[in-house]
Amino acid sequence: MPNIKSAKKRVLVNAKKTEQNKSIRSAVKTEMKKIDLLIKENKLEEAKASLAVAFKVIDSACSKNIYHANNASNKKSKLAKRVDAAICAAKSNEEVATPVVEEAPAVEVAVEEAPAKKTTRKPRAKKVAE
Repeated sequence: MPNIKSAKKRVLVNAKKTEQNKSIRSAVKTEMKKIDLLIKENKLEEAKASLAVAFKVIDSACSKNIYHANNASNKKSKLAKRVDAAICAAKSNEEVATPVVEEAPAVEVAVEEAPAKKTTRKPRAKKVAE
């Protein structure tokens, strides 16, 4: 237990800041869980829209030095990847369900071959063995 008045104050201030930081970290985790839940429920458009809110909360935590800039960047990147992967998976499932339409065959174009490359190097002189 601190004896000096300034040390006592530091204990109180640190406890207060810890509580504030916990609430901000909790808000970040809550936003991330909301997006994961939307992905599981296949509400992909809502998940994509809520990315902006999550990014805002993460950036706010980063600006208050609760998260390091790289950590915040990682969190945002992982969230975006999860949402994009879910959207791509949904699109590929839709493509499988729809019938395949055949396209007209492509017209082949004849490619002319370039003339052989001329060598401009002079022939080397042969060494004479002694």
